[in-house]
Amino acid sequence: METALLLLVLGVFSGTLGSLLGIGGGMIVIPVLTVMMGLPIRYAIGASIIAVIATSSGATIAYLRDDLLNLRVAMFLEIATTVGAITGAVLTGIIHPLWLETLFGCFLLYSCYNMIHKLWGKGKVEKAADISPDKWANKLKLNGTYYDKVTMSQNDYEVTHVPGGFAMMYGAGLASGLLGIGSGVFKVIAMDTIMKMPLKPSSATSNLMMGVTAAASATVYFFDGAIKPEIAAPLALGILVGAAIGTRIMQWIQPRLLRIIFVPILFYMGLQMFLKGFGVSF
Repeated sequence: METALLLLVLGVFSGTLGSLLGIGGGMIVIPVLTVMMGLPIRYAIGASIIAVIATSSGATIAYLRDDLLNLRVAMFLEIATTVGAITGAVLTGIIHPLWLETLFGCFLLYSCYNMIHKLWGKGKVEKAADISPDKWANKLKLNGTYYDKVTMSQNDYEVTHVPGGFAMMYGAGLASGLLGIGSGVFKVIAMDTIMKMPLKPSSATSNLMMGVTAAASATVYFFDGAIKPEIAAPLALGILVGAAIGTRIMQWIQPRLLRIIFVPILFYMGLQMFLKGFGVSF
């Protein structure tokens, strides 16, 4: 009973942050389940896959209602992430768990570096007029618009560097299938940094894509016996609640503040996972 309650609380926490930042709950769920609760990483990854699908489902409903999602961008890029996710899920059967933990620690530390870099580059906010028109974005009608409740304004935006974003999405899908995470950080970076989409539509679109990517690899984990209902069920329930909370907060908060709060947590988790892969715990 205590374990189920703990998983429920963990789900609410990871679902809130995951939906806010568009990064899913995997990067929070896996370190907590393995480092703090001692669960084998194989089962932690299986639970994380369900957690990512739950985060995506809960957040997508709200973001669709608020018209923050760019469905055309999501469906186009999902082609690359789905192929990458299936490739990664197949590779998990031939890679040792310690290597997975080390790899996941590296992924978290790399994500931490990207968030710090984003904070330092805060002054470089691209305007629509500064973004070069992209022929693929025009052909595929990827440009969009959204209403920002903080500034109380309608913002039109253009999408650029579509081939670069598409290539990075394959890598994001590979990491998702291999590590059982949503790879939302890679997806947000691809849309926000490479394709020059605003951060809020990038995060909202990333939430939708994570669920589709995770579902592509979930079948492999299910038939491999890595998904335990007693772990995944309370976790998914908490995440659905957390995702609903996160989508409400996201409309009224500056992403920079969230990154400042999240960076030290991400660094601590990443360092623990990395060292655990070498048999060092603290």
